[in-house]
Amino acid sequence: MNKHIDRRRISAGLALTTVAVSALLVLTGCSKVPDTIKIGVAQPLSGPLGALGQDLLNGVNLAVAELNKGGYTVDGKRVTLEVVSVDDKADAATGKTVAQQLVDSGVVAVIGHLNSGVSIETAPIYAAKDIAQIAISTNPKFTQLGFPTTFRMVANDTLQARAIGSFAATQLGAARYAALDDGTPYGKGLADGAAEQLKAEKKEVVVRKSFDDKTVAFDELAGELKAAKVEVIVSTLNDFQALALLEALRKVDHTKVSLLGGDTIKTTDMTKAMGMVEGVYATSPVLEAKEFTTGKPFLEKYIEAYKKPPAYGGHYSYDSTYVLSAAIQKAKSADPKSITKAMHSINGYAPVIGTMTWDDKGEQRYGAVGVYELRSGSWELRMRSDRW
Repeated sequence: MNKHIDRRRISAGLALTTVAVSALLVLTGCSKVPDTIKIGVAQPLSGPLGALGQDLLNGVNLAVAELNKGGYTVDGKRVTLEVVSVDDKADAATGKTVAQQLVDSGVVAVIGHLNSGVSIETAPIYAAKDIAQIAISTNPKFTQLGFPTTFRMVANDTLQARAIGSFAATQLGAARYAALDDGTPYGKGLADGAAEQLKAEKKEVVVRKSFDDKTVAFDELAGELKAAKVEVIVSTLNDFQALALLEALRKVDHTKVSLLGGDTIKTTDMTKAMGMVEGVYATSPVLEAKEFTTGKPFLEKYIEAYKKPPAYGGHYSYDSTYVLSAAIQKAKSADPKSITKAMHSINGYAPVIGTMTWDDKGEQRYGAVGVYELRSGSWELRMRSDRW
């Protein structure tokens, strides 16, 4: 069952009379478990990130449909799970508004949000009501807020930065490196972490530059990289920026380099970079469903349901829903605080990735980062690890 909250003010609702409440208790046998349990989903469902947010919502809907069809029970009682979805528009202010709407609607947990900035800003709202928040956001600050309600689906930026630095140092066989970022908190933090890892590996970062997330004029930078004899470029620039940089490098005839980036270059458009330099690599904590042995059945079900493959992390939200459903069963209750407590102690079965379990801060214990290489016009997994 799926219900979408619109942005209009929700009316307070009518209070049940004492007689009606008494009758209801008689009919239900005074069960502490309601007939319907609501799960909130807060993602960007419109705008530039709408496809990614919808993919995450699709994963939840698919899992809930399966659980309901399978006769989901809590403490021996048949229960219907209901998805209550909201559009946070990838905006922190909107996110706070819709987070409060979810709280007011009576959800027991929330799968959201995509953007770290939104997840961080909404966390206190959920925490105030002991509502577990399961996010795909990667900024380490999310789980450093001191709330017991924050849970992350994937590895965080700290591990990804180590992956970038470690792979660049040990697998690309260079001596001189550049580290570039797009000026955003995500990009700058990731590039700083990668540069620190390179230095720890005794590698020299000879060029360190920050830009904004729109710059595409890189002729001057290309000349600087050539003069510094840079062999590997570690970058958190966006795909269109990386392509502009590679074109600038070609103009100055400095193409015997490798580019290693983050999620922002692991795109279809980036396949245009084939042949422009010696190698193009990307890292991501969101591993593809096809990489897991149980990914194929999920992909078949997803495509049958939505007539297209997942756009991003639908398999992670799908798995999160299954683990959340197990936590509700373990709690034997629809009480958010009891569910949050169960989430911290559960070693949850995740149908696609295998398992989800969290440490005391809510970090994924077995979150991994994959390194992908651009080959023959597509991204191919080169290696992955949870211990970079």
